[in-house]
Amino acid sequence: MKNKRFIGLVGLGFWGRNILRNLYELGVLHTACDSNPDLISELHDEFPAVSFTTSFAEMLLTPDIEAVVVASPAATHYMVAKQSLLSGRDVFVEKPLALTVAEGRELVSIAGTHDRILMVGHILHYHPAIIKLKEIVSSGELGKIQYIYSNRLNIGKVRTEENILWSFAPHDISIILMLTGEDPERISAFGGDHLNRGVYDTTLTTIEFRGGIKAHIFVSWLHPFKEHKLVVIGSRAMAVFDDISEEKLFLYPHTIKWQSGKVPVAHKADCRVIPVEMKEPLREELGHFISCARERKRPITDGHEGLRVLTILQSAERSLSHQTSHKTLLNSESSPHAVVHESACIDDGADIGEGTRIWHFSHILEGTRIGKRCIIGQNVVIGPCV
Repeated sequence: MKNKRFIGLVGLGFWGRNILRNLYELGVLHTACDSNPDLISELHDEFPAVSFTTSFAEMLLTPDIEAVVVASPAATHYMVAKQSLLSGRDVFVEKPLALTVAEGRELVSIAGTHDRILMVGHILHYHPAIIKLKEIVSSGELGKIQYIYSNRLNIGKVRTEENILWSFAPHDISIILMLTGEDPERISAFGGDHLNRGVYDTTLTTIEFRGGIKAHIFVSWLHPFKEHKLVVIGSRAMAVFDDISEEKLFLYPHTIKWQSGKVPVAHKADCRVIPVEMKEPLREELGHFISCARERKRPITDGHEGLRVLTILQSAERSLSHQTSHKTLLNSESSPHAVVHESACIDDGADIGEGTRIWHFSHILEGTRIGKRCIIGQNVVIGPCV
């Protein structure tokens, strides 16, 4: 790097201000850009050594800027990162990398073609407690990983330009991929858009891996209190990362033993706090980017890692958009294990066997008997008394 202050920052919102503070204290921030002149005026006095501008194009014309950090709204990530890469700059992009897999692939391709560093802001990779958790998992102390679940819940800023899945879940998806070391085999998601039609406020995503590990990610900004937890269940012990707690990492050496070889019995053990060095994850993350840019090293969370997360987000989004509801038959003449699509109609007096599935807009009339494990396709009418 030719200059000590070689980074341009795009976006000075809530998280952008945190990045601004860290880059300023690290002595590497040259210029900060935001479209809001009032915000720039407010920050100028606090950070006098930084140049401020409302023009991203003008910032890219500054030869001293050799790297760009993108903290603007998610919908702008692709275009700002693309223009920065094409101008010959290394780029750090806050999550998500982009809003489609196609855009993400293009950014990775441009970075490779132009020999530029492309890093994604999956900050938990740089959290000392997560680094320690990875060491514990890799050492085999937890045994075989069986299940991972995370809760990222809050009542706070509600976004309208991106849903909760894209806003909260990338962090946990990234860490689950890192801990398992596998690619998912199956992804499904459902959620609710209670405040803005089509913008999910809460989602639950389930991920199944080829090696048998399962995971779920519950995210919501309609929750009565803040909770950021990730739990790893192993065959020998369980670990909990709690980012809200003063102590961040806990080990529960609970075991399950089989009594008489037939009955599983839980044996609880005392929780152990795992000591973790206290460092600011954002400072560690930005320091890693600076090091990679100066030494031409591949980032831990590079464009390819960001693309893996983006692929899962897009699959979960597709599952959300195609989610269907089913109702279980509860009348006395029908099995409680039959599944019926919400658009289907079942008359009183119809008898539906166990395991049978009845799909869209079908009608089962009074007196009809359907056996076990049948499949009734859409738009079918059966009865009466069949």
